[in-house]
Amino acid sequence: MSARILVAKPGLDGHDRGAKIVARALRDAGFEVIYTGIRQKVEDIVSIAVQEDVAVVGLSILSGAHVALTTKVIEELRAADAGDIDVIVGGTIPQSDVPKLLAAGAAAVCPTSTPLDVLVEEVRKLTGTAAPL
Repeated sequence: MSARILVAKPGLDGHDRGAKIVARALRDAGFEVIYTGIRQKVEDIVSIAVQEDVAVVGLSILSGAHVALTTKVIEELRAADAGDIDVIVGGTIPQSDVPKLLAAGAAAVCPTSTPLDVLVEEVRKLTGTAAPL
């Protein structure tokens, strides 16, 4: 059974091409991917993550609100007794914000320049999933 990954677009950001590319790369790597679509509320992302029993929530954020949104998702997951779900954040993220995101509890940060194979490997590490033969 493959690990389940939720790819979500929190906040008002309406651009989702990158999120769809990431979702497809994860699917092609053997993960079961659930994509929420754009403009999702944090509460809805957390609810879906819990209901779908995902191992990882991948947040795609281009709006500049990555620190606030990531922090809120992690806090809400913990409040829902789902703090064991890892959160990866990607998108337009300045290097100076990477330590802030990690301090907030993000398991990994993948700015827009991150190669897809590196992102897939990060998810493999977090889920303990080996590459398919």
